[in-house]
Amino acid sequence: MKLQPLHDHIVLQPLTEEKKTKGGIVLPETVDKDKPEMGKVLAVGPGKRDDSGKLIVMGVKIGDKVLFKSYAPDEFEIDGDKVLVAKESDILAIIK
Repeated sequence: MKLQPLHDHIVLQPLTEEKKTKGGIVLPETVDKDKPEMGKVLAVGPGKRDDSGKLIVMGVKIGDKVLFKSYAPDEFEIDGDKVLVAKESDILAIIK
């Protein structure tokens, strides 16, 4: 997939964790209808510019696993793959 985000946008691959009950029963994805809150960074824009025109470099890079606000990203399907596009300000943390 060739996709280059503009400004401070980030393209994410949604990641879902397997949900289990305390007894060890694996729950199907259909049980939890919430949008994913974790993703892998696939592409990063160059960053946004401040009031003086200076480029503010992005804090995330391709390959980072990140946490993001639940309903912030826009969801698209490209080449049959589901991707999310979010602004850098919607990213809450990088998972180390």
